Amino acid sequence: MEEHKDFRHIVRVANTDLNGTRPIGITLRQIKGVNFMFTNLICHLAKIDRKKRTGDLGEDELSRINNVLKDPIKSGAPSWILNRRKDPETGEDKHIITVDLNYMQDNDIKMMKKMKSYKGVRHILGQPVRGQRTKSNFRKNKGKVSLGVKTRPISKAGRV
Repeated sequence: MEEHKDFRHIVRVANTDLNGTRPIGITLRQIKGVNFMFTNLICHLAKIDRKKRTGDLGEDELSRINNVLKDPIKSGAPSWILNRRKDPETGEDKHIITVDLNYMQDNDIKMMKKMKSYKGVRHILGQPVRGQRTKSNFRKNKGKVSLGVKTRPISKAGRV
């Protein structure tokens, strides 16, 4: 690979360091909250080729990517692709990335616990939240109780 003068090995987008040697369509997925489909949407709205190396992007292209990440609705993204539609506090559709995603997720779990919804109670008890069966799975962290099959000790009389 031939590198030119303006090539950067590390590119900073949305407070995340991205590898400059890989294509932008792959490296954008390193940002928390950005998946494959959202990466394709970002590249389409910012009018950037997904196969272009991240280190070859210019400042104007990076600013377009940052603008799409900050407000995808204003850039023309459909609301069904966003990860937080009808926010309980504001009622608006938005896409949350990086540290804000962890913060919102923790707040949602705290709210469910406070209102004692079914999911909140399952979080409190440390049980699975989404309806999985618990007979054979989710058996860790149950104290000092040994798990598995109980076997009887072999007595001396039983041996031949």
